[in-house]
Amino acid sequence: MPDKELVLEILRQIEESAEKIISRFQIIHQVSDFTGNPAGIEKMDAISMMLIVIGESLKNLDKVTGGTLLSQYPEVDWKKAKGMRDILTHHYADVDAEAIFLTCQEKIPQLLEIILKIKEDLR
Repeated sequence: MPDKELVLEILRQIEESAEKIISRFQIIHQVSDFTGNPAGIEKMDAISMMLIVIGESLKNLDKVTGGTLLSQYPEVDWKKAKGMRDILTHHYADVDAEAIFLTCQEKIPQLLEIILKIKEDLR
Protein backbone atom coordinates (compact mmCIF):
# COMPACT_ATOMS: atom_id res chain seq x y z
CA MET A 1 0.00 0.00 0.00
CA PRO A 2 1.40 3.39 -0.94
CA ASP A 3 1.87 6.09 1.67
CA LYS A 4 -1.73 7.05 2.40
CA GLU A 5 -0.80 10.53 3.63
CA LEU A 6 1.10 11.24 0.42
CA VAL A 7 -1.84 10.03 -1.68
CA LEU A 8 -4.22 12.23 0.31
CA GLU A 9 -1.89 15.23 -0.12
CA ILE A 10 -1.79 14.76 -3.89
CA LEU A 11 -5.58 14.44 -3.95
CA ARG A 12 -5.81 17.65 -1.90
CA GLN A 13 -3.66 19.44 -4.49
CA ILE A 14 -5.96 18.25 -7.27
CA GLU A 15 -9.05 19.25 -5.30
CA GLU A 16 -7.65 22.72 -4.60
CA SER A 17 -6.71 23.26 -8.24
CA ALA A 18 -10.13 22.12 -9.46
CA GLU A 19 -11.84 24.46 -7.00
CA LYS A 20 -9.71 27.36 -8.25
CA ILE A 21 -10.68 26.55 -11.83
CA ILE A 22 -14.37 26.44 -10.93
CA SER A 23 -14.10 29.75 -9.10
CA ARG A 24 -12.19 31.47 -11.89
CA PHE A 25 -14.52 30.08 -14.54
CA GLN A 26 -17.69 31.48 -12.91
CA ILE A 27 -17.51 34.72 -14.91
CA ILE A 28 -16.82 32.94 -18.20
CA HIS A 29 -20.02 32.28 -20.14
CA GLN A 30 -18.71 31.75 -23.66
CA VAL A 31 -15.38 31.16 -25.39
CA SER A 32 -15.10 34.83 -26.36
CA ASP A 33 -14.96 35.71 -22.67
CA PHE A 34 -11.51 34.11 -22.77
CA THR A 35 -10.38 35.54 -26.07
CA GLY A 36 -12.11 38.90 -26.36
CA ASN A 37 -9.99 40.96 -24.01
CA PRO A 38 -6.73 40.92 -22.01
CA ALA A 39 -8.51 40.08 -18.75
CA GLY A 40 -10.10 37.03 -20.36
CA ILE A 41 -6.76 35.87 -21.70
CA GLU A 42 -5.25 36.25 -18.23
CA LYS A 43 -8.14 34.23 -16.81
CA MET A 44 -7.50 31.48 -19.38
CA ASP A 45 -3.79 31.55 -18.53
CA ALA A 46 -4.54 31.18 -14.82
CA ILE A 47 -6.96 28.32 -15.45
CA SER A 48 -4.46 26.65 -17.77
CA MET A 49 -1.86 26.72 -15.00
CA MET A 50 -4.28 24.90 -12.70
CA LEU A 51 -4.97 22.33 -15.44
CA ILE A 52 -1.21 21.75 -15.63
CA VAL A 53 -1.10 21.27 -11.84
CA ILE A 54 -3.96 18.75 -12.05
CA GLY A 55 -2.30 16.79 -14.86
CA GLU A 56 1.06 16.71 -13.10
CA SER A 57 -0.57 15.69 -9.83
CA LEU A 58 -2.48 12.89 -11.56
CA LYS A 59 0.78 11.60 -13.03
CA ASN A 60 2.36 11.71 -9.57
CA LEU A 61 -0.64 9.93 -8.10
CA ASP A 62 -0.30 7.15 -10.68
CA LYS A 63 3.40 6.87 -9.89
CA VAL A 64 2.82 6.68 -6.13
CA THR A 65 -0.02 4.15 -6.42
CA GLY A 66 1.49 2.04 -9.19
CA GLY A 67 -1.38 3.04 -11.48
CA THR A 68 -3.93 1.16 -9.37
CA LEU A 69 -5.98 3.93 -7.73
CA LEU A 70 -7.38 5.99 -10.59
CA SER A 71 -8.34 2.91 -12.59
CA GLN A 72 -10.90 2.13 -9.88
CA TYR A 73 -12.80 5.28 -10.91
CA PRO A 74 -13.50 4.97 -14.65
CA GLU A 75 -16.01 7.85 -14.63
CA VAL A 76 -13.13 10.18 -15.54
CA ASP A 77 -10.95 9.76 -18.60
CA TRP A 78 -7.70 9.91 -16.62
CA LYS A 79 -5.53 9.53 -19.71
CA LYS A 80 -7.03 12.66 -21.27
CA ALA A 81 -6.83 14.53 -17.97
CA LYS A 82 -3.10 13.77 -17.75
CA GLY A 83 -2.66 14.46 -21.46
CA MET A 84 -4.09 17.98 -21.07
CA ARG A 85 -1.01 18.80 -19.01
CA ASP A 86 1.28 17.71 -21.82
CA ILE A 87 -0.60 19.76 -24.40
CA LEU A 88 -0.62 22.87 -22.23
CA THR A 89 3.02 22.50 -21.28
CA HIS A 90 4.50 21.66 -24.65
CA HIS A 91 2.11 23.29 -27.12
CA TYR A 92 0.71 26.27 -25.23
CA ALA A 93 0.83 28.55 -28.27
CA ASP A 94 -1.55 26.14 -30.01
CA VAL A 95 -4.05 25.83 -27.13
CA ASP A 96 -7.64 26.08 -28.25
CA ALA A 97 -9.73 28.38 -26.04
CA GLU A 98 -12.81 26.31 -26.85
CA ALA A 99 -11.11 23.17 -25.50
CA ILE A 100 -10.26 24.99 -22.27
CA PHE A 101 -13.82 26.31 -22.05
CA LEU A 102 -15.39 22.86 -22.54
CA THR A 103 -12.97 21.28 -20.08
CA CYS A 104 -13.89 23.83 -17.42
CA GLN A 105 -17.59 23.57 -18.14
CA GLU A 106 -17.96 19.81 -18.52
CA LYS A 107 -14.98 17.97 -17.08
CA ILE A 108 -13.68 19.81 -14.03
CA PRO A 109 -16.87 19.60 -11.92
CA GLN A 110 -17.00 15.84 -12.54
CA LEU A 111 -13.29 15.46 -11.79
CA LEU A 112 -13.73 17.32 -8.49
CA GLU A 113 -16.67 15.11 -7.56
CA ILE A 114 -14.63 11.95 -8.18
CA ILE A 115 -11.57 13.29 -6.34
CA LEU A 116 -13.77 13.96 -3.30
CA LYS A 117 -15.18 10.42 -3.59
CA ILE A 118 -11.68 8.94 -3.75
CA LYS A 119 -10.67 10.89 -0.64
CA GLU A 120 -13.78 9.70 1.18
CA ASP A 121 -13.15 6.09 0.14
CA LEU A 122 -9.57 6.27 1.40
CA ARG A 123 -10.67 7.51 4.81
